[in-house]
Amino acid sequence: MAREDFAKPTNPYHYALHCISGRWKMVILHEVYTFGKIQFNHTRKVLPITEKVLSQQLKELCEDGMIARVVDETKFPPSVKYVLTKSGEQLLPILDALYIWSIRQMHEKNIPIDTDAFAVHQSDKYLDELLDIMIANGFRPDKKIERGKKMR
Repeated sequence: MAREDFAKPTNPYHYALHCISGRWKMVILHEVYTFGKIQFNHTRKVLPITEKVLSQQLKELCEDGMIARVVDETKFPPSVKYVLTKSGEQLLPILDALYIWSIRQMHEKNIPIDTDAFAVHQSDKYLDELLDIMIANGFRPDKKIERGKKMR
């Protein structure tokens, strides 16, 4: 979706899609939420994302007020981290509901589910909603799985 200035009346669905569209935006928001903050280089190592795409997605999330870029000038070189804003925090329950809905739809339609979907979403809210699907897909919540590893 093209970046817009929103100077004219805008459909709320279009605005919401504008804020979260992009292959990695929802994943990045979940990472920031899960870990409290993220740093560029570490995120590049754990997600299969190019430097250019990560940089662009972080920039857009900052522009849209979902995350904030925090620079610690007391370190050399300066340390940069990204944290959720209040607006980003308000969005997370909606993304959780969308994520759970998506997993259920994929399971019902026999669409293969990426193993990382379960490995990185093991909090009680996901276990309560998705335990049956996790088990049906060979995921055992009691066994820790590293991201990107095969389960079987």
